[in-house]
Amino acid sequence: MSRKGNYYDNTFIESFHSVLKKELIYLETFSTRAEAKKRIFEYIACFYNGKRIHSSIGYFTPNQYERTYHPVA
Repeated sequence: MSRKGNYYDNTFIESFHSVLKKELIYLETFSTRAEAKKRIFEYIACFYNGKRIHSSIGYFTPNQYERTYHPVA
């Protein structure tokens, strides 16, 4: 933990929120809150973790990275 008021703690989640808004939220119109929750879940579980590569983990998807470094027995 860093000291109180250190904004570096939120850097990663704020970056994720920025990507989420640019790639999903601003491109679609949702009829209900339930529909928005469903689409956000699908985006994170299916696209963001399944297909989108990340430079910070060697241009792997998060799923590939997990399988590479933490193989299932």
